[in-house]
Amino acid sequence: MSGAGANLLSFIAIGVLVGCGVTLLLERSLSRVLLGVILIGNGVNLLIVFGGRSGEAPVVGVADEAAMSDALPQAMVLTAIVITFGFTAFLLAISYRSWYLTGDDEVPDDIEDRQVVRRAARKEVSTADVGGEPPAADPQQIDAPAPRREEGPG
Repeated sequence: MSGAGANLLSFIAIGVLVGCGVTLLLERSLSRVLLGVILIGNGVNLLIVFGGRSGEAPVVGVADEAAMSDALPQAMVLTAIVITFGFTAFLLAISYRSWYLTGDDEVPDDIEDRQVVRRAARKEVSTADVGGEPPAADPQQIDAPAPRREEGPG
């Protein structure tokens, strides 16, 4: 065995990372969703790296062109790392804001969605908003304000 390239253990590790990431992604807590996104991102990056051809550094003049590795997977992983970092920062900001406003980072059930499910179960015809009033004056379209958090000593 030359030691270059992927082996079965690498693909098992990638599968475990992606599997754990998907499991965490299905949770209601935003911090667990954040960890799931990070795990899936790292698993996919490893899959892309191991999918490329192994070899010498892809620098012209340093090695024989036939022995060079493919630089495309490395560029794709670098781009994916940046995208994953940006998405992680976005989810972290949403999680912090949710925790700041409500004291919890759990995603609540959507009340409107529950009503739609109940109407569908009773086979009722959905009602359209035919009132004609602007959205600011329609009490059905205005959300209740979130309770403010008490300011701490810090």
